[in-house]
Amino acid sequence: MEPLIFYTTLGCHLCEQGIELVDQVLADNAFNNRFEFLEQDIAEDDQLIERYGVRIPVLRRPEQDSELGWPFDINNLAVFLK
Repeated sequence: MEPLIFYTTLGCHLCEQGIELVDQVLADNAFNNRFEFLEQDIAEDDQLIERYGVRIPVLRRPEQDSELGWPFDINNLAVFLK
């Protein structure tokens, strides 16, 4: 399974919205069991705070070296994950 990292932090309402969208897309049969969804709190790492502090939520596919930043919708996610 390919890792899918969701950069977030506690109390981020946009991140909550983003997780709901990601959950909806990953529930689709086309993506079922293809990804290992990992949440990463940026507050735990100074480098992550510097990189993503004003950009979260951000979804990252490390194997593709690609990122999808907020705002995104279900269509953007589906394209990003194909």
